Amino acid sequence: MRWSPSGARTWKTSGTSQVWNLIRLVWSECSQTLKSISRIFQFTAQSCVRTMDSTGILSLTLLLLLSQSPACLSLTVSTSKAKMEVHENTDAVLSCQFETDKETNPRIEWKKKGKDIHLVYFDGKFTGSFAGRAKIEGATVTLHAVTQKDSGLYRCEVSAPADHTNLGEVNITLNVLVPPHTPFCEVPSSVLSGAGVELHCKDKPSVPPPTYLWYKDNKALRATHTPDISYSMDTDTGTLKIKSVSKADSGQYRCEVSNSVGASKSSVAHHMKVIEYPLSMTTLIVGAVGLFLLILMCCLDVCLPLTGLLQKGKRGPVSRQGTVADNL
Repeated sequence: MRWSPSGARTWKTSGTSQVWNLIRLVWSECSQTLKSISRIFQFTAQSCVRTMDSTGILSLTLLLLLSQSPACLSLTVSTSKAKMEVHENTDAVLSCQFETDKETNPRIEWKKKGKDIHLVYFDGKFTGSFAGRAKIEGATVTLHAVTQKDSGLYRCEVSAPADHTNLGEVNITLNVLVPPHTPFCEVPSSVLSGAGVELHCKDKPSVPPPTYLWYKDNKALRATHTPDISYSMDTDTGTLKIKSVSKADSGQYRCEVSNSVGASKSSVAHHMKVIEYPLSMTTLIVGAVGLFLLILMCCLDVCLPLTGLLQKGKRGPVSRQGTVADNL
């Protein structure tokens, strides 16, 4: 085979044309793809813009509606502590806060609720037993040297005529804690052997209610009932019951009260003496019943004959009168 320079040039020209055609074809396909991708990005961007515009408009609309809603023009009343527990003879702070939108001089009132409603603070001053021992800052009231009588439900009322909601209120419960006081005891000085007896102990002012414990000769009696003891003790009411006393139950009795507020208090000791007789209680009762029946029978035996004699005495004169009449 012979090589021809003209043929080489022809092949070179033809090969170059094919390469350029291939490049143009690839470029055309790439351009179409890029245009499609560009259209997709444009559509996505436009959708995002429309969504952002809609969200922004919606948010702005909601903001405007909220700014013009009545809630923003309402009076609000609240408290930082709805339940208060303080010790007796200390200060009690009854918290009451309020916010107004337009009203600059709201009216504040305090009331104590119970069977009846009592005014605490009205027309700019304290009333009744609260006068001279309370102060007010804003709407918060402080009661000085509280006692058990101050316990109860209090209500703070705020009136703001210029606001959309012109009346608000909040309730606060006050519980005054009272430590135990020296209790009062009822202990009989003497009791017959075999009889039942009850010992009572009371401490009414304590809050919360106290727990009672009885002592005999300075030794605490067990509160739980067991078969080996002859008494029962109620630690809530302070009652000590002995079903059948014996000589061993004689001694010094006192009770002690305690609660979670203060130190426990004890009563003065009282001596209880158990009296024993040679005869048992049953024998005494039977003897007493027998004596009563004997006396009753004697009364009947004496009264019946006397009644008969009286009746005869009444009939005697009548008969004699009748005889005299007959003689006449």
